[in-house]
Amino acid sequence: MDNATGEQHAAQGTHLRGVILVLVAGTFWSIGGIVVRLIEQAQPWQIVFYRSLTLMLTLTVWIAYRHRGQMGSAFRAAGGRAVIAGLCLSLGFTCWIFALTHTTVANALFLLTTQPFIAAILGRLILRERVAPITWAAMTLALIGVAIMVNEGITLGAIWGDLLALAAALSISSFTIALRSGKSTDMFPAVWWGGGFATLIAAVMLGAGAQSVWVSGWDLGLCTLLGMVQVGFGLIAYTAGSRYLPAAELTLLSLTEVLLGPIWVWIGVGEVPSRPTLFGGIIVLTAVVWRAGYDFRSAPPRSPAKEDR
Repeated sequence: MDNATGEQHAAQGTHLRGVILVLVAGTFWSIGGIVVRLIEQAQPWQIVFYRSLTLMLTLTVWIAYRHRGQMGSAFRAAGGRAVIAGLCLSLGFTCWIFALTHTTVANALFLLTTQPFIAAILGRLILRERVAPITWAAMTLALIGVAIMVNEGITLGAIWGDLLALAAALSISSFTIALRSGKSTDMFPAVWWGGGFATLIAAVMLGAGAQSVWVSGWDLGLCTLLGMVQVGFGLIAYTAGSRYLPAAELTLLSLTEVLLGPIWVWIGVGEVPSRPTLFGGIIVLTAVVWRAGYDFRSAPPRSPAKEDR
C-alpha cells in the first residue's frame, strides 16, 4: 500500500469515528425530554442551575483524567477559543429556555433544526470548510422531516420566542465552529466553560426571581442525570467527534436527538407520537442514515494492509 492510499484510509477511518461519536452524542441528548417529564416540582431555572453545575463537575473529572490532573495545562492549551465556545454554548442553553417560554415547542424545535444550515454557512465563511452536495441534500431532507413532525403545532405571531430559538441555533452553531477552529487541541475545556457560564446565568436568574435553589431529592437526582449523562456525556462525545467532521455534518448527524426524543417519551410515559411525528421522524431518520451510511460505505476495509511491490 503506498503512502497516499494509507493516508486516505486513515482519513476515512477517523471520519467514520467522528460519525459514530456524533450519533452517540445525539442519542445521549435525546433522553432530555423523558427525564424532564419525570421531574416533579423543579422550575426551569432550577433545572438549568443543577444541570449546568453537574456538567461542570463532570467535565472537571473528565479533563483531570485525560490530563493526569494537569488541569491548568489543558485550559492554557485550549486558550481563548475555549472561553468563546463555552460562552456560545451557555448562550444557546439560555436562549433555548427563553424560547420555550415565549413560543410553542413546535416553533422552537423547527427553528433549532436550522443549525446545520447556519453551521454550513459559518463553516464556509470562517473555516473555509466545503460542504459536500450529499450533506446539503440530507440537511434539506431532515428539515422537511422536522417540519412535518411539528406542523400541527407551528404558529404565527410569537416573534420574540421565534427569534430566541433562532438565537439558540446560532449560538450552538457558533459553539460548533469554535470547536472546529481548535480541532488540533483538546477542546473539552470549552464544555467546562459552557457549564460554568450557564451555572452563573441560572444563579443570577434564580436570585432575580427570588427563587430558592432547593429542590427535592428526586428532582435533584434527575437534574444530576441530565448534567452528567444527557448533556455531559453527550457533549464529551460531540466535542470528540468535532475533531473529525465538518461543522455542517456535525450538526446534521446530531439530529438523532430530534428523532429519538419522542420515542423515549413514548416508551417511558406512554405519550404516543402523532402520525405526522412518526412520518416526519422516518424522513429525518432517512436523512441521517443516508448521510451516515455514505461514510460507512466509504470506510476503509478491515483486511490487513499489504505493501505494494
